[in-house]
Amino acid sequence: QVQLVESGGGLVQAGGSLRLSCVASRGSISLNSVGWFRQAPGKEREFVAAIRVPGTTKYGDFVKGRFTISRDTAENTAYLQMNNLKPEDTAVYSCAARIVPNYSTQPGDYDYWGQGTQVTVSS
Repeated sequence: QVQLVESGGGLVQAGGSLRLSCVASRGSISLNSVGWFRQAPGKEREFVAAIRVPGTTKYGDFVKGRFTISRDTAENTAYLQMNNLKPEDTAVYSCAARIVPNYSTQPGDYDYWGQGTQVTVSS
């Protein structure tokens, strides 16, 4: 059983940056694919980014080079660096891990989820 804990969310002005962290407080994600999703009020959960073993990445279409997903297997942690944030990026961001190494853009394909961290971007 893998337990994921996100951190790094907060309030930032438009154009600012945040770095989200996702640490496996129990279990290991070194052999898993990890994804970031977000959900704004009244909207469906949306794929943000994913990273697979050994390191290939995939991003949602809206990212357009602003976000970078990475991982530190030694620290059992995945990161989401978010730059040039916009008010429409406001949402709860959650990380998720799959048992298999290949990533997916579909939330239902992930086996473990963190509790989420709030990101609010003011205009």
